[in-house]
Amino acid sequence: MLASLVFIVVTAACAAATGMGPRADAPDVPPLATVYKSCKNKGDVALTFDDGPYDYLEDISKALVAAGGHGTFFFNGNNFRCIYNMADKVKYAHAHGHMIGSHTYAHKDLTTLTSDQIHNEMWLVEQALQRIIGVTPAFMRPPYGLYNDLVRQVSDVRNQSLVIWDFDSGDSTGSSVANSEALYAAVASKHPNNVLAVNHETSETTAYQVLPYAIPKLKAAGYKLVTVAECLGLPAYQHVGTPGTPDPNTWKC
Repeated sequence: MLASLVFIVVTAACAAATGMGPRADAPDVPPLATVYKSCKNKGDVALTFDDGPYDYLEDISKALVAAGGHGTFFFNGNNFRCIYNMADKVKYAHAHGHMIGSHTYAHKDLTTLTSDQIHNEMWLVEQALQRIIGVTPAFMRPPYGLYNDLVRQVSDVRNQSLVIWDFDSGDSTGSSVANSEALYAAVASKHPNNVLAVNHETSETTAYQVLPYAIPKLKAAGYKLVTVAECLGLPAYQHVGTPGTPDPNTWKC
């Protein structure tokens, strides 16, 4: 019996010394939010639109709805427009079945911020969406697609997953209409199982020229136009409640 006890004690000591066993002084590793870079369901195309709410939202919505589909709008709080000044656009998108996600408040590179600053960038746009349409988003797209472990830690605390993309229309980098159309034609021709596409609501060419070309191409290839939540099989929102009452003292950027 004594020999057995000695063996157990020595074995435990060796395990701790070599890192093979648990250490009481080991720091807890904060959980990281999931990062989605593609859809899951075969035949789905999730067209997403960043940087709004902006002037072309209704035109984008009409193009999607006319094709029997819906899209996903990742809204900023105060980027091209103040979200409170565009509350009617936000309500329009939500009322027409599109998914609303967070693109943070001021479109800052989150990887350059502290934990508190990241929380603030996320909270301010969440608060605006709660006030305007009564929802708390379950998904956040980090500006520029940039994130690190700290961003993922904060997102996990806020119960939001990150959404990137596997197809870029190029409308934010100066691509011509012809180039963007060629990119959509190429992806439709290659016919991957599914597509998670990034576009920008602030691009006039996307609203008026690229989408009227891209949507029929994608549908002809057999794809279904869905939201990010639909293509992942997950809820779009953490919470759905009652919108607030506009208040000029607080509903401002």
